Amino acid sequence: MKLNDNQYSKIIFKRIGKKILIFTAIFTVFFMFMLVVSLIIANSLIWQPDDPLYIFLISVRSNLLFIWALGILFIIVFYLKKSLSYIDYVIQASEDLLDKNNNYISLPSDLSMLEKHLNQIKQESIRNEILAKTNEERKNELIVYLAHDLKTPLTSIIGYLELLNESPDLPVSYRAKYANITLNKAYRLEELINEFFEIARFNVGNIVLNKSSINLRLMLEQIIDEFYPLSKSQDKEIVINCPTSLCLVADPDKLSRVFNNVLKNAIAYSFPNSKININVKENLHDVSIEISNSGTTIPQDKLDYIFEKFYRLDESRGSNSGGAGLGLAIAKEIVEAHGGKIFASSQNNVTTFTIELQK
Repeated sequence: MKLNDNQYSKIIFKRIGKKILIFTAIFTVFFMFMLVVSLIIANSLIWQPDDPLYIFLISVRSNLLFIWALGILFIIVFYLKKSLSYIDYVIQASEDLLDKNNNYISLPSDLSMLEKHLNQIKQESIRNEILAKTNEERKNELIVYLAHDLKTPLTSIIGYLELLNESPDLPVSYRAKYANITLNKAYRLEELINEFFEIARFNVGNIVLNKSSINLRLMLEQIIDEFYPLSKSQDKEIVINCPTSLCLVADPDKLSRVFNNVLKNAIAYSFPNSKININVKENLHDVSIEISNSGTTIPQDKLDYIFEKFYRLDESRGSNSGGAGLGLAIAKEIVEAHGGKIFASSQNNVTTFTIELQK
């Protein structure tokens, strides 16, 4: 339960006030009962004017209102003092909040709602710290891998260029072969360098949107055309089903990056000679874009982490399909910055990414 501003103080005040009223009523009833019993006993006896007990009872009778008020005052002071002692509990709880252990914060029953709220904050803080530490470890591990991977194509490029430079009499076919290998290694080197920049950009901060009207089908067709060489080389076909006049108000550059990242993932993990389907459904206020591919079913334990930073489905560094593990995480950030949501499902060798956006 989320409380605002001074609601905690109001709740505590009501609880203490309620207890004061209850014990005031109990004390008043008890006081009246004892008074009636005393009167009955006193009236059943014959007193002498100089009897000390008689003098005491007369004195008590004359100060009944004062005695009652004194009792009420005692009750009020007791509970006010108790409420002030809560400050010590809250100070101790604030110290416990900073501890990194999993021990729960314990407060008096009157502060049960505050106790629950503080424990939620503590558990969320611990989870965030663990997540940050995990992400940092993944990032450091990726940087080490990427640094190692950078050296491999760079060494090959230098080696082949030295060979071409030192052997001017090489046959044209060999020179063409080595030049082609060098070019492919240079492309791979460029990809790895881009991954380094991707990691740096992801840590920069908030996403700033520059929105404009977008024809969604036209955007998707342009992205599909960009992927045509890659999909064609793997005998994969991208099929689109989208209304021709469907328009959105969004950031075109960032939204195209979302589709680019998801499609790149779909191509990388789909079966050879398969289709990748893009189905767009239009509602009154929302648009749903489903990107499906046929590939090995993603286990649920991996699907739960697929949008986390630096998480890679393929942990092997030998695969050129594996990037820095930022593509889907960045896609999620961009979609949520637009007020939408993105999620994935995978079953029966079909994986579907669903992107929901407002018009």
